[in-house]
Amino acid sequence: MRQELMSLPKTLADDVAKNLVMVAKLLDDEPERAYEYSRVALRLASRVAAVREAAGFASYAVAKYAEALAEFRAARRMTGTADLWPVMADCERGMGRPERALAMAGEPEVQKLDRAGQVEMRLVAAGARRDMGQADAAVVTLQSPELASQSVQPWTARLRYAYADALLAVGREDEAREWFAKALEADQGGTTDASDRLAELDGVEFVDALAPEEPEELAEPEDITEPEGEEAPEEAPVEDKAGDKAGDEPEDGAEPAAEPAEPAETAQADRPEREADGG
Repeated sequence: MRQELMSLPKTLADDVAKNLVMVAKLLDDEPERAYEYSRVALRLASRVAAVREAAGFASYAVAKYAEALAEFRAARRMTGTADLWPVMADCERGMGRPERALAMAGEPEVQKLDRAGQVEMRLVAAGARRDMGQADAAVVTLQSPELASQSVQPWTARLRYAYADALLAVGREDEAREWFAKALEADQGGTTDASDRLAELDGVEFVDALAPEEPEELAEPEDITEPEGEEAPEEAPVEDKAGDKAGDEPEDGAEPAAEPAEPAETAQADRPEREADGG
């Protein structure tokens, strides 16, 4: 990428590089912001293949599949490589055209991919099969030497996970559980939720210990009905401090009750002065 940016004036190359760094930094956690940075880089250097590729992945991350496909195609024309072929096929899936993705899986470009790229293409093809309602065919598509291999590669966990999910979709639950477990063994970076899927199959429910407990519902008070023929006793009048009944006027000639005195202010204790400490 640095080699490609050297074709630009230094100041412009620095600006483009800064935006591409932000795309890479935000792509996983804040894809919307990564997309905005990619548009700036694209506006500054649309003739650089690395910029078109970065813009494609940023668009792909926010499900703008038509934009992503256009950028990937442009990058491919500039570089002449087939590295982006699987993700281009997945964009076709995202646009609701799984049959095109499946057709791309049979093109000669697939033979130009390295092993990781061919595994990625197999994953896309299996996804296209499922999109078309061909769940059993998806299972067969994922059966490959890479799946049977005992060595752990960067793509091993995702391949095993996809196979387990495909098995579950056709009702082969016991086999699905086995392959979710194998995916978990290979998932050293936590790229899948295989552990959650295993727990779900085992009927295990996780409870958040830090979640606030819901308050118990209070029972509705029962209606208390008085027995017929009996009247409720009258409440005794409350006398005030002057001894009069509450609400009664004082008798003629009687002095009204004195107002309560204001509370005396409490004396504040002397506060010792803080010795100067140079602060």
